[in-house]
Order: sequence, then C-alpha cells, then structure tokens
Amino acid sequence: MSWGTELWDQFDNLDKHTQWGIDFLDRYAKFVKERLDIEQNYAKQLRNLVKKYCPKRSKDEEPRFTSCLSFYSILNELNDYAGQREVVAEEMAHKVYGELMRYGQDLKGERKHHLQEGRKAQQYLDQCWKQMDNSKKKFERECREAEKSQSNYDRLDNDINATKSEVEKAKGQFYLRTHMADESKNEYAAQLQNFNAEQWKHFNNAIPHIFKNLQDMDQRRTVKLGETYRSFAEAERRVIPIISKCLEGMVSAAKSVDDRKDSAIVVESFKSGFDPPTDFPFEDYSQNLNRTSSDGTVSNTPKGERERDGGPTPRSDPKHLTSRTKNKLWLFGKKPKAPSLEDFSHLPPEQRRKRLLHRVDELNKELQKEMDQRDALNKMKDVYEKNPQMGDPNSLQPKISETICNMEKLRSEIHKNETWLSEVEGKQSSRGDRRHSADNHHHAPQGRESPEGSYTDDTSQEHHTPRHRSAPAQPNADPHEFDDEFDDDDPLPVIGHCKALYSFDGQNEGTLAMAEDEVLYIIEEDKGDGWTRARKQGGEEGYVPTSYVEITMEKNSKGAVTYI
Repeated sequence: MSWGTELWDQFDNLDKHTQWGIDFLDRYAKFVKERLDIEQNYAKQLRNLVKKYCPKRSKDEEPRFTSCLSFYSILNELNDYAGQREVVAEEMAHKVYGELMRYGQDLKGERKHHLQEGRKAQQYLDQCWKQMDNSKKKFERECREAEKSQSNYDRLDNDINATKSEVEKAKGQFYLRTHMADESKNEYAAQLQNFNAEQWKHFNNAIPHIFKNLQDMDQRRTVKLGETYRSFAEAERRVIPIISKCLEGMVSAAKSVDDRKDSAIVVESFKSGFDPPTDFPFEDYSQNLNRTSSDGTVSNTPKGERERDGGPTPRSDPKHLTSRTKNKLWLFGKKPKAPSLEDFSHLPPEQRRKRLLHRVDELNKELQKEMDQRDALNKMKDVYEKNPQMGDPNSLQPKISETICNMEKLRSEIHKNETWLSEVEGKQSSRGDRRHSADNHHHAPQGRESPEGSYTDDTSQEHHTPRHRSAPAQPNADPHEFDDEFDDDDPLPVIGHCKALYSFDGQNEGTLAMAEDEVLYIIEEDKGDGWTRARKQGGEEGYVPTSYVEITMEKNSKGAVTYI
C-alpha cells in the first residue's frame, strides 16, 4: 500500500510519523548503550572481585587444601566469565550501538531532504494559487468598473440636458472599462488553467514521489531495527558456549573438593611426632601414718592397678611438648611500619650504618652506569666526528649533558650519605674510645655536661652523678627494632641495676618509659647501639637510652659495662 496514493493529503501527519520513527530509533540506541554500560560495569566488578580474593602470597605459602585450590579455580573461571561479559559489551558497542548511531544520522539527513522537497512543492503550488486568485480578483474588479461605466453612459445618453462631449466621454470610458474587463478575463482564465495543471502535477507526481521516498525510508528504518534486535541477541548467544565451559569448570572444581585429603594435609602440616602424655602416678603421702587394715585399701588400690598395668610412668615435661615461636605476629598480620627518614636517623646506630652502607653501594652502582653511558656516548660522538655520514655529533650533546648532570646529582647524594655514614661511624668510634678510657681509669672524667659512659671491671658498686641534669640526645630507635626481643617465655636474669638520670617517655615500640630517679633492673647490657635492656620492679621490660641512666653491675657479671 502506497503512501502517495492513500495519504496524498497527510503531509503533516507523515512528518510527525517519520519524526517519531527516528525518536524511537534513538531511544533504542540509548537502551543498548545503557545495557552495554551495565555489561562493562558488571565485568569490571567481577574482575575486581576476583582480584580482591585471589591469593597475594607466593606459591610456597599458598594452602594446599583442595577446598582452597577449588576456590582459586572458581576465581579463574569467574575471571574468564567476566572476559566474556566484556566481549558481549564490545559486540553491542560496535555492531548494535555504533551501527544505530551511524544509521540514525543518515536517516535524519534523508528525512530532512525529503521534507524540504515536499515543502518546496507545496510552496510552489501555493504561489500558483495566489497568482490565480489575484487574477480572479482583478477580473471581478474590472467587471464591476465596466458595469459602473455602462450605467453612467446610459444615464447621460438618456439625459436631454447632457452635452454631447459628456456623452462621448462616458461612452469612451465605457469602452475602455469593457476592454480591461475582457483582458482580466483572459488573464484569469490563463492563470486558472496553469494552477489546475500545477495542482494535478503536485498531487499526481511530486507528492506521491516524495511520500514514496519517505515510505521507503521508514521501511528501511524498521528493517534496521529488526537487524539490530537480532544482533543484540546474537552478541549474547555467541558467548553462551564459552560461558557454559566456565560454569562446567566451576562444577568440576566443586567436585574436586576432597575432605579426606584436606584432613590428611592438616595432619601432615601440624603433626608434632610427640607421644600423648601418660597418666599421672598416684603419690601416697600416708605411708608414714598408722592405719587399720581396712583403711589401707584406699591407697593401695590405685597403686596396684598401676602396677598391673606395667607400673607408673613419669609424666613428660609439658615444656618439651610445645615449641617457642620466635617471630610473633599481630592478630591481623605484622605490625605496621613507622615512616622512615631519609638519613635513617630513626634507626639505632648499627642499623643506620648498615642502611647507609647499602644506599652508598646502590648509588655507586648507578653512578658507574651513568659513567659507562657517558663513555659510550663520547665514543659514539668521536665516530660521528670521524664519519659525518653516520650521524650528527651535535645531536648527542644534549644526552651527554644530561648524563653528566645525573652524575653530579649522584655524586652529591653519595657525598651526603657518606657524611651521614661518617657521622655514625665517628660516634661509634668515640663511644669505643670512651669505653677504653674508662677501662684504664676506672672512673668517668669529671666536669662533663652531657654524660656518655665508662667501662669498669671493678666488683664494687659505682655511682656517678652528672653535674648537669639536662637530658642528652637519645638514640633513634626503630619502632620495630625490638619486636622480637620479648618473645622468649623465660625472663632474663638480673645482671645489675640502674638509676634514671632523666625522664624518658618510651613512646616507640619496645622501649620502656621511666621517671627521673627511678631504679630499674638491668637484664641485658648495651651492645653498642646506645640502648640498655631493663626491667621495672613491676615486671615490665624494655629498652632505655644508656646515656639516660647510671648503671651499676652486679659482682658476678663479667665484663660489666657501666654507662653514666
């Protein structure tokens, strides 16, 4: 059924209908866009979920339980499933949404062209009608004027008082108006004939042709919608076999869970090899009491039973049934690390020295690389200078300058770190000199403003009080340096005592807070890093700065070091 013959007078309605068709196409394209966004977000969330629950440990630390391995297999299958959702989104984006957007733009342009042609044809027909109408009105006006001139001529011709000139003038006017009316009639007839011809062409040729183009356009739009509907479904159907394999893999992973094998792995992982503890023997404390024969059965019965069973067996020491754990962890992993400083001043001297040495070595390696690169560039520059056809030697100058600049920066960094290293090594050598001096003189030099320490082998107790009570600079402690020092179950023996010369807040992990003039027990000497391990009378242990305390070692502690 043709629009041109059936809807020849429905130009405005067809305009609205074709606009509705394009709007519907745009609405479907928007639907596809939102759908593929959902697919993309779904795939992204699935991948993030898999990444969140995938093991982040090395393969040696991964559990060997079948339930865990099956779960990891399910995560891998789910990751593949997410990849198929991304494929669906890409198919919809290129073959459905992209095609709809391109076709919609072409459709809008084609519709605009056809409607412009229809409006032009309508405007031309309206123009013809206006010309015909104007000629009709002119013919009507000229006929009325001719009628007036005729009545005027008849009136003067019958008037005996009218002069001959007036009658002749009225007669001439009548003939003129009659002639003009005849010309207007002919013009009106011509315009009417032209309008009728153009109107026939308009409704039998122009409008049917335009409406046919609009009908073809609308039908193509409908066909395109059907094709994109099919492509929309095909994008989903093409990945169904792979998705089915992913789901089958998940089912296979679920079937591979073996409770007996997991139980065997638990036994293999935690079996100690020790025998279970035996029964406690009955200890009879009433042997020295005078009892009647009837009372003796109470104590003899357990003993007899145990003798029949093979005699009492001493109970194994519970201490041998448990193993100590040296490296303890917090409940949810290792303790968080404190922020590090560039010069490692937050670490004890020995640790700081090691870190600085390592950094200097790394910087020297980088410096050597830059020097090798500079030498290679200089050699290449020499080759270019000798053989200009191989390249421009000036093109290498920026790279050489950059390399030299990097070398200067590395040398500056090395110098800075070596300065810090010399400072640390200088302090350690100074501490060793002071200890050696104290070993020779058995007392600290007098008049020190900041007490440092002395070494003594004297078995008598020593007390050294500084003249000034301004607190010296305390050594920098790594908050995790002393984490493993308090993991032993047995307390260390007391080897001396000390008196706090200054107060210490003990905010870092492993340190011990103390008040001025507080007396503490010494359980471990200073190992050269500026810290001494002490214990309060309440049992709390930790490290205190050696320069903050006056230490007195016990007589039976060999090689006692006294830091004042």
